[in-house]
Amino acid sequence: MGLMRSALSGIATPEKWVEDWMRGGSTNSAGIRVDQDTALTYSPFFAGVRVLSEDLGGLPTFLYERMAPRGKQRATAHPLYALLHDQPNPMMSAAWLKETLTAHAITWGDGVAHVVTHQRTGVIEEIWPLRPDRLTIGVKRTGAGRFERRYRYDDDVNGIHVTLLPHEVLHIPGLGFDGVRGYSVVELAANAIGLGLATEHHGAKVFSNGAAPGGALSHPGNLSPEARTRMAEDWENIHKGIDRAHRVAILEEGVTWQQVGVPNDAAQFLETRKLQVTEMARWLRLPPHKIMDLDRATFSNIEQQQLDYVSSALNIWLVRWEQAILTQLLLPEERQKFYAEFLVDSLLRGDTLTRYQAYAIGRQWGWLSANDIRDKENQNPVEGGDTYLVPLNMVPAGGERGALESNAMRRARLICGRGSTVRDKLADAYGPKIRESVDELVGFEVERVTALVAQHLEPERGRLRTRALSGFLTGLGALYASDGPVAEMLTELWVPLFTVFAADVAADAGEEVGAEEDIDLTVWARAYALAHVAYQVATSYGQLRNAAQAADTPEAIVTDVLARLAKWEDEKADKVTRWETTQLPNAAAREAWKDAGVKRIQWVARGSENCPYCTKLDGTVRKIEDPFVAKGDEIDGDEEGQKLTAKRNTFHPPVHAGCQCQVIPL
Repeated sequence: MGLMRSALSGIATPEKWVEDWMRGGSTNSAGIRVDQDTALTYSPFFAGVRVLSEDLGGLPTFLYERMAPRGKQRATAHPLYALLHDQPNPMMSAAWLKETLTAHAITWGDGVAHVVTHQRTGVIEEIWPLRPDRLTIGVKRTGAGRFERRYRYDDDVNGIHVTLLPHEVLHIPGLGFDGVRGYSVVELAANAIGLGLATEHHGAKVFSNGAAPGGALSHPGNLSPEARTRMAEDWENIHKGIDRAHRVAILEEGVTWQQVGVPNDAAQFLETRKLQVTEMARWLRLPPHKIMDLDRATFSNIEQQQLDYVSSALNIWLVRWEQAILTQLLLPEERQKFYAEFLVDSLLRGDTLTRYQAYAIGRQWGWLSANDIRDKENQNPVEGGDTYLVPLNMVPAGGERGALESNAMRRARLICGRGSTVRDKLADAYGPKIRESVDELVGFEVERVTALVAQHLEPERGRLRTRALSGFLTGLGALYASDGPVAEMLTELWVPLFTVFAADVAADAGEEVGAEEDIDLTVWARAYALAHVAYQVATSYGQLRNAAQAADTPEAIVTDVLARLAKWEDEKADKVTRWETTQLPNAAAREAWKDAGVKRIQWVARGSENCPYCTKLDGTVRKIEDPFVAKGDEIDGDEEGQKLTAKRNTFHPPVHAGCQCQVIPL
């Protein structure tokens, strides 16, 4: 629980209003007691505080995580996210807390909340507002030239007396003067608020006393004290009070009425009240229409005033909140990665026609997709709605005629499928070399594994050697270790081969998109080759180990292991060649396009072995850094219940054995 609790005022521990009443209240020129409580009874001031507090409280607050190299995503897993967006403590919503602290900061100068953390982990669990009338903010020297704020909270009724350190509070200050506390608008504007309250009090007294200023009854003769008293009482009984105002008066025996004082219209009573409304708007930096002063508001200017309100009066409070969350609720090591931000779109929305015109511009020039627009309009996304459109005549600045020709040539090549044709020819050229390398690898594997079988698994004098299986598996593990003989041999075969293959693909891919400089994929190709070496080594080892461990008898171990080797001799070269001649061209082309600045690519289904999954992906467009299918995603087939679950992030074809699909740049 936080520190805030309800309390009753008593003689021993009086509330502030009792102390002010005993002292006669705060001094101001209007002679009206003004403090943080009475100020809120003045409607223009209350309206201004309410507008700022409720508008800020109603805006969603999100905790974001910065993405690399740019961008952001909502940090929903962070403990602070739910506290800021949903519920900071069991008794309050997030909107309620923001309203309360903002109102405290405006009226008292500071909005302060107690931050409750878990005793062991230090994770923030709750945030509770503190009553500002029970809070004292001071400064303590902590070293040479070093100071920090201290917060003293005293609640005599509930027996709470505690000093809070800076990391135990969330402090939202108003405009300040010493870097410690904020100004109290109530104290600074006491005269203006007092004048407003005085005019209200004056108007109320006028109506209660007969809806007219005071006056005198004049008699031509001399009246006895009893007659004078009776005449005054009769007049008040007939006319005093709002219900008796404007009754007909009958004056007898020469009695006449003489008005004393200045009438309300001559004193410009109403103008004074209107001026004080504008004065409150000035104190709170609000456009007058926000507190319902519409004298100068028109349909043509009120929208601009609303935008000015968001960018000036409200914006500084948003910044104060965001920076307070960053510096007071996030750890120093988290501040480079996480930050809080208010979503102000709802306050900046124009009328329907203006919004749709803005959406049309964004859609036309390529920075908004259909789903971006639907998201802003609180509508669900549609299939294909993530595509971004760009005018066909748009070219990079400074390119002039050369850029136009390059763009046209690129589009012509894409239309006729030139890139796909060249990559097919490269695959046909390098396929035999890859097959040759795999045949050499399989021959090496058969030789070494057969020797291990003979050493550990063949019977000796009719009996299987002692601990033969464990010895075989140990030898197998050494053979297929990440730095073992098989990995070493395949690395020597594939790194130079894949580097040259990738260079040829990159040269064509760069020309396909009009790249001005040569694209070097040497480093990428080496990493690609080593990753595929590791995959092949791990797969081969796993197949042999499983075959040995699954056998029921010693004889079956030998039979199953040798059968697996025979299958490799028959099928492995074809399978690996088919996979690599499809995957490497697509992967290398995608990497080259990224270097050339291509933003989106499209999946194109082709070949004689297209399955329902390839057909489903055909025509799909993705940002070049995003996968077409994420790990764990399911692709529906043609038949009911038919699904393919992705075992990895798929950025390009193939998606399955035999897949001949390709990607093209957009």
